[in-house]
Amino acid sequence: MTTRPLTQVRISIVGLGLMGGSLALALRGKCAEIIGIDIDEETRHQAVKQGVVDVVSDDFAEAVARADLVVLATPVKTILSLLNHFKSLPTGNTSPLTIIDLGSTKNEITEAMASLPSHFDPIGGHPMCGKETAGLVQAEPELFVGTTFAMTPLERTSRHAMTLAHELVKAVGARALILDPVRHDNLVATTSHMPYLAACSLITVVSDLAKTDDAAWTMAASGFRDATRLAASDTTVMLDILRTNREAVRAALKKTRAALDRIDALMVEDSDGLKTALQSIQSERIRHLSR
Repeated sequence: MTTRPLTQVRISIVGLGLMGGSLALALRGKCAEIIGIDIDEETRHQAVKQGVVDVVSDDFAEAVARADLVVLATPVKTILSLLNHFKSLPTGNTSPLTIIDLGSTKNEITEAMASLPSHFDPIGGHPMCGKETAGLVQAEPELFVGTTFAMTPLERTSRHAMTLAHELVKAVGARALILDPVRHDNLVATTSHMPYLAACSLITVVSDLAKTDDAAWTMAASGFRDATRLAASDTTVMLDILRTNREAVRAALKKTRAALDRIDALMVEDSDGLKTALQSIQSERIRHLSR
């Protein structure tokens, strides 16, 4: 199969929220056409009015039929539902239609992709970026710049789909990282999903404290705001993530509890050990994330 350059590819983006809208903005002028699909009428209206996409539709089948590449940019459970819907859809192409998703968990999604008919050519995707706020109004073209874009190809994923996915990742300014779906889900359970739960836990603790001390929220300053930013994330998105990555997240929770218990023990038993542990943690943070 001859791979056309991205500039000649028509892309349908399903879901015009933060991720789908940002992807559309980042791809403006870099592909032949961007078709936006969203169930919300106001979102569709704003997407055209603001020039986020070329055309919009609420007809999933029609938008798929006119595309060379379909991007699923919805919450995980919706992605799974859409993939099931694909099974009854023809395409408008003589060659297999490439499908990539932007879901935050990959194992269940790639399993669903594996059962698609042969006229679809799927690959899992997950850009490691985002905000705690959602919706098209939050979309920005620079969202993906300098970020890691994980890709989880299937055994059936063609060289054509891989090439097209790499082009898309490069076009939005991200760096591709190829991972096995299970490895991906284990990694994000600790680096992405666990931080959300940690932030939720901190909010819960202060909320409980505020019931007996009305100064609690007043004393929650910039450090607390930074540490709990993720607790403001869209709960629909996060519920889908936690439900489709339950075991890996529970394992991450267990390790986090153990880390807190070690610090707790050092506070009681070994002040020198506590200093060493905190300095080591500080060094790791600076070495890996201060850039």
